[in-house]
Amino acid sequence: MLVEKKERVIMGIDPGTAIMGYGIILEKGNKIELISMGIVKMNHLDDHFLKLQRIFEKTIGLLEKYKPDVLAIEAPFYGKNIQVMLKLGRAQGIAMAAALSKNISVTEYAPRKIKQSITGKGTASKEQVAAMLQRLLNFNETPEFLDATDGLAVAVCHSFQRISTNSTSKSYSGWEAFAQDNKKRVKG
Repeated sequence: MLVEKKERVIMGIDPGTAIMGYGIILEKGNKIELISMGIVKMNHLDDHFLKLQRIFEKTIGLLEKYKPDVLAIEAPFYGKNIQVMLKLGRAQGIAMAAALSKNISVTEYAPRKIKQSITGKGTASKEQVAAMLQRLLNFNETPEFLDATDGLAVAVCHSFQRISTNSTSKSYSGWEAFAQDNKKRVKG
């Protein structure tokens, strides 16, 4: 018989190569509490590979500090600049790799799905998402960057999905599951 945990820690990440936002919440039944949120700045680094290294190291540090049960991450959105998308995809992949290396399952959400989940509107602005999260989680601090509340929104979105059954997210429990589901993307 599978017994579901009464509490779980969810870490959300809004990946970026200049600023990565993160948020960590504690889910207790149908209630959620803010544990932490913040940003990792990388705009002072010129080398893309140094940025990726910083993302990996900071993500590992957050995983070790907060010991989340799951990592929820925002999927790169489709933009016109392929170089920007490639860099965002790498940033996302590095954060995912950090979680998977610690055997933490990863779930990915589209930006529109996250906004819809938090505000009821898939086209909501970053400011609208931040304002809704402030009301929902009872915090007054205005984060220095909206990237922090974007990361927090991913975590809250993941929590809300337990209630909703029509989730359009993808979860992996480890490297093997990811590789099995992405054979065309993984070289042997």
